[in-house]
Amino acid sequence: MMYRAKSLDDLLNHGFDSVIDVRSPSEFAEDHLPGAISLPVLDDAERARVGTIYKQESPFKARKIGAALVFRNAALHIEGPLAQHEGGWRPLVYCWRGGQRSGTFGWLLREIGWRAGVIEGGYRSYRRAVTAALYQTPLSHRLVQLGGYTGTAKTELLPLLARRGVQVLDLEGLARHRGSLLGQMPGGQPSQKGFETALVAALHRLDPARPVLVEAESSKIGDLNLPPSLWEAMKAAPWIEVAAPVAARARYLAEAYDDILSDGARLKTLLHPLRFHRGHALVDRWEGLIDAGERTALCRSLAEDHYDPAYDKSCRAVSPQVLARFPTEALDATALEALADRIAGFLQTTSIRPDAAVTSPISSAR
Repeated sequence: MMYRAKSLDDLLNHGFDSVIDVRSPSEFAEDHLPGAISLPVLDDAERARVGTIYKQESPFKARKIGAALVFRNAALHIEGPLAQHEGGWRPLVYCWRGGQRSGTFGWLLREIGWRAGVIEGGYRSYRRAVTAALYQTPLSHRLVQLGGYTGTAKTELLPLLARRGVQVLDLEGLARHRGSLLGQMPGGQPSQKGFETALVAALHRLDPARPVLVEAESSKIGDLNLPPSLWEAMKAAPWIEVAAPVAARARYLAEAYDDILSDGARLKTLLHPLRFHRGHALVDRWEGLIDAGERTALCRSLAEDHYDPAYDKSCRAVSPQVLARFPTEALDATALEALADRIAGFLQTTSIRPDAAVTSPISSAR
């Protein structure tokens, strides 16, 4: 049974019990449909071997060898991870382009008695739909950007606001990067395609009729680019802004960046490129603070001498229209809960229209 999806919504709202990706492990690792499990019918080495035989020897020989490998691997999947499924199970299968790999596996599952579907066009049809949504179509969601200097706990505020009913889009969480020079996170970032899959899945769960709060970012988070549809919506979005004293921000950064600050040699390597932007004297001072273990002093200088000037320059270029500013004297857990209450209250009682960035006055929400 071929599953013919007419839109990205059809692929995300497919209604099947499971989604099975039968491509090779490396194809799956780069990107896959949301929620898919990897059951390759050819692993990377087998796929390369069959492809070489197809090109250099004989298409018939390649298909014969490939078929033996596909059925052998399929049998292992049926005896293993699929063994617990009952007769009413409905899996949705796909490969690269909805061809032999997924067609063969889907046929075998149906012969057993499971009601398996195969995505017409395979992963390529899904990827085309993602590209259309993020590169060719204006975003339907109404965004509000959450701005503020580095160290104002913007990322930590997002889940607090979500618990208060605010729709949030955590781009740094999806990109697995804290969005700054020292933003690397354990495990590294996903591929660009993997990031975009996570992004469309997150957007799909949000109601376009209600505002969506997103942390103010540049057009890149680490090595990943924000797709054009999202970036254009962010540039047009109104802002709210968090403000805190630099001393409180320095203390917060010293805790939030503990993993980076604990590795002095790596930290010096990350800061080295700033010698060409901030000067040797300042970076030498930072390295002295690293050697002395003066984390809070280092974070304060990084904020005042690097992050804050960069943020001010960016704001001058973008000229955001700020709907409200939310000052806080502290950034500990109690203060952040109170701050989240104030921001949620503002967002839930303020009408955010598409033209709000142009017409709304700036206020200070306390």
